[in-house]
Amino acid sequence: MAQSSFIIVAIDGGAASGKSSSSRTLSERFNLLHVDTGSYYRALTSELLRRGVAAADLPAVKTALAGLRLGTRVEGRSAQMEIDGRVAGDEIRSGEVNDHVSHFAAIPEMRAALLAYQRGQADVARIHGFRGLVMEGRDIGSVIFPQADFRFFLHADPAERARRRKNEGQQDSIVERDRLDSSRKASPLTVPAGATSIDTTFVTLDQVVEQMAGTIGLKLKS
Repeated sequence: MAQSSFIIVAIDGGAASGKSSSSRTLSERFNLLHVDTGSYYRALTSELLRRGVAAADLPAVKTALAGLRLGTRVEGRSAQMEIDGRVAGDEIRSGEVNDHVSHFAAIPEMRAALLAYQRGQADVARIHGFRGLVMEGRDIGSVIFPQADFRFFLHADPAERARRRKNEGQQDSIVERDRLDSSRKASPLTVPAGATSIDTTFVTLDQVVEQMAGTIGLKLKS
């Protein structure tokens, strides 16, 4: 792989599996733009709830989505979603958003509305001079960038993931979100064929990062 080539790293997995921490670390190590697609779905969920739109009301969801103007604001190494010129704040981590985000994310029209936007973050990374892109989510290696240069899937025991969320001061229905994310018809949470699967239950963040960074580094040198 030529040193000058642009790389895309896809990291999938369930809630609290270690995606965000490892993605941010890799973004710093390899000069990659970090994209947290989970925050995008949370931001849209928060906005739709603010407008009084329910996930079960598909016509209202479609109308609301059609009226939103999405943009990107790069802050440091992070690509933040702008909705009508505004970047969402801490409200996207609220209990209400936690309870609804998987329901909204299961709507095919919402996933379709975000498909081109998410793929477009590669162009944002290029424009801002990054070496590449590291994108985390639940369908990155399977749907958004199935031809990514590197595809990883992180998983861990549900009890351990719930403990991590609690330590972060958050309440999250890990098992229920896994069920909803894995059983939805549109882009379900699944291990992409050919992706490297990593169990993060009994290992440190540094060990997870080193495993991924080692794979990336070897190919970058070849």
